Amino acid sequence: MNRRETLQSLLAAAAAGATSPLLSADGKPSRVAVMGHSERGSFGHGLDTVWLGFPGVEIVGVSDPVEKGRADAAKKLNLSPEAAFADFNELLEKTSPDLVAVAPRYVGPHAAMVIAAAKAGAKGIYVEKPFCRDLAEADGMIEACRENGTKLAIAHRNRYHPVLPVVRDLIEEGGIGTLLEIRARGKEDARGGCQDLWVLGSHLLNLVHYFAGDPLSCSATIFADGKPATANDVVEGAEEVGLIAGNEIHARYEMANGVPLFFDSIENAGTREAGFGIQFVGTEGIIDLRADREPLAHLLAGSPFQPTPDPGSWHPVTSGGVGVPEPVPEIRRQIGGHHAAIHDLIAAIEEDRPTLCNEEDGRTVVAMTMAAFASHVEDGRRIAFPLEEKQNPFLRFG
Repeated sequence: MNRRETLQSLLAAAAAGATSPLLSADGKPSRVAVMGHSERGSFGHGLDTVWLGFPGVEIVGVSDPVEKGRADAAKKLNLSPEAAFADFNELLEKTSPDLVAVAPRYVGPHAAMVIAAAKAGAKGIYVEKPFCRDLAEADGMIEACRENGTKLAIAHRNRYHPVLPVVRDLIEEGGIGTLLEIRARGKEDARGGCQDLWVLGSHLLNLVHYFAGDPLSCSATIFADGKPATANDVVEGAEEVGLIAGNEIHARYEMANGVPLFFDSIENAGTREAGFGIQFVGTEGIIDLRADREPLAHLLAGSPFQPTPDPGSWHPVTSGGVGVPEPVPEIRRQIGGHHAAIHDLIAAIEEDRPTLCNEEDGRTVVAMTMAAFASHVEDGRRIAFPLEEKQNPFLRFG
């Protein structure tokens, strides 16, 4: 069975309510601990409540250093006050979980929480995106997971969509002719520029990594109100992403498959979120991925460079193929509700394999982000991978 068929089978079984052994040799539910922080991004995009009613698991504790947030979280997760902890280390010590959700939307707490969970013996960790703030943190998380045999999955929800292998096969088989370039845009709202690259662009860079392989180099320019950003424009980014600059970014990546990737984001550019996604541009068509939408993919056949009197039509692409109704039941809930990601995490533990979006994938996205910053700091110089610099390049901007 290939990966496409495996994903379809896994999600179809999940929608039908099927369960798996789920880690526990004694037949008891797997123990889940949830880490959050009400003043640092709370519990992310549903990384706490997804476990409620999930087959084969039981939430055994939650942590939040904020007293009111902790009480609210315990009530929401049907836990007693005794199962709510101010310190995530105490949560780990007292509950001995099999699975840990690292849920804060702010990036700052992620590294410490992931490392602590791995060292405490967690078999699996599901962590909110972005993964972490720099490559030093990424390497610490990777080392902890490797040393303790912990599987980690990142909440880039679209990466677990079963249509992705279909799209990749379509491109590789010439469905849009010769692939010429890949274009990605962030949400381009008030977060336009570096903040957009960090928070929303991480989804897109992760998907492109799946399709195009590892990045080889990056060159980028960053602007502040239409002028090249300088050291005076460097500020602390929102959601604890670290130092950023400006409100407009244009980055070009050379990828392992030989096709360039362009990422662009401009603050408040046009209709909010209209461009959020990826387009694969070929000589005979375009495939469009709209993040967090269903269907995720659409195909426009025909040369993008040859106008015709008749308007072209976008055809949906599902995990069943072009123009085929989606065969996976409840696909929107499965993907958007994190169910596909968690089922993959559990399967990865049982099969002793990497998850579809693992710590190495997270490191690659962080490296691509850091490379764009480094290129601008060095006047647009081409930055080659792997990066030697482990810290945020804006630390040395001057």
